Amino acid sequence: MSQTPIKFAYWVPNVSGGLVVSTIEQRTSWTIDYNRKLAQIAEKSGFEYALTQIRFTAGYGAEYQHESVAFSHALLAATDKLKVIAAILPGPWTPSVAAKQLATIDQLTAGRVAVNIVSGWFKGEFTAIGEPWLEHDERYRRSEEFIRALKGIWTTDNFTFKGDFYRFHDYTLKPKPIQRPHPEIFQGGSSRAARDMAARVSDWYFTNGNTVEGIKAQVDDIRAKAAANGHSVKIGVNAFIIARDTEEEAHAVLAEIVDKADPEAVNAFGDAAKQAGKASPEGEGNWAKSTFQDLVQYNDGFKTNLIGTPAQIAQRIVQLKAVGVDLVLSAFLHFQEEVAYFGEHVLPLVRELEAASAHAAVQSPAVA
Repeated sequence: MSQTPIKFAYWVPNVSGGLVVSTIEQRTSWTIDYNRKLAQIAEKSGFEYALTQIRFTAGYGAEYQHESVAFSHALLAATDKLKVIAAILPGPWTPSVAAKQLATIDQLTAGRVAVNIVSGWFKGEFTAIGEPWLEHDERYRRSEEFIRALKGIWTTDNFTFKGDFYRFHDYTLKPKPIQRPHPEIFQGGSSRAARDMAARVSDWYFTNGNTVEGIKAQVDDIRAKAAANGHSVKIGVNAFIIARDTEEEAHAVLAEIVDKADPEAVNAFGDAAKQAGKASPEGEGNWAKSTFQDLVQYNDGFKTNLIGTPAQIAQRIVQLKAVGVDLVLSAFLHFQEEVAYFGEHVLPLVRELEAASAHAAVQSPAVA
C-alpha cells in the first residue's frame, strides 16, 4: 500500500438540487455565499481538492448552474490552500481559451487551480447550445487532443500542433502557469476509450463509485496500460458519504434518500446516461450496470459504501487505498455540516489506520 496519505476532494454544489435526485431535505445551496463558507470549512477539515461541476442546461433537478471556471476562481479567492478543479467541456471551450484562463488563475492563486476534462455524455445539452455532437470514441479522441494541446501550450514556447480537431502554429503563451510542469489534469469515464486516454495523457482518472473489487480491476487495468505507455496516472473514486454516530442511523438516511427519489428525473437521467454508454464500441460506459438506487446519486456514489459509522467508513477508505485509490471524491447530503463532521470524526481515523499500516510494513518488510 502506498505510503502517501490518501487525499480527499468534494463536489462543489455550484449546481442546484444537491448531489442526489431526491426530494429529501438537503441543507445544501448552489449560492456563492454558501460555497465560500463550505470551501473554508473543507480546507480546515483536511480536504485538499474541490471539483466544480459544468452544466449548461437544466435537468434532473439542476434548475440553476453557475459556470465552473469563474466559480472556481471565486472559491480560490476565499481560501488559502485548497486546490479547485474546474470542469471544462471540449467543444464550448477551445484549448487556447482554457489554457489562457487557467494560466491566469494559476498566477493569481499561487498555483492552486486544476482542470477536469469532461468529454460529454448528454447529447441534449450539446444540441441545446448549438454544439456538434460527436460519436462516443470521437469525443474521447477530441479530449485527448485537447489535453495534449493544453500541455503543449503550458510547457513550451512556439507551440505547433496539427491534430484532427485542434491546430496551433508557433504559439507562445505568457505568462505560463506557476505549477510545474503544468496544472494537474483530471478526467473521468468508464469506457475503454476513457481508460485508454487516461493511460496515455491524464494525471488523474476519476471513476464512478464501485465495490473494492470493481475498483481494483479498473486500477489494475489503467496502471498496466499507463506503464506500457511510459506514463503514470493517479486514481480518484466517487463516493457519497453518509457518516453518522450509528450504522442504523446512516442506513436510515440512505433509505430515506431512495424512498424520496424523483422517479421521473432519475429514470430520465438513467436513460440518457445509458444511451451514451451504449454508443461506445463495447456498448458499456458509466452507469451501464447501475440500478435505480445507484442512479439516485449521479456518479454511483452509494456503490462505494462509505455509509456507516466513522470507524466503518475509515476502514473502507483504507481498503480503497490498498487497491490503488489515491483520492476519494466526496459528496454529502448537508455539505457544510457533514464536511466538518468528516474532518473531525472520520479523517483522523483514516490517518491512524494509515500510520498503523505503515508501521506494520516497517516491522514486517517483504522478503524478496
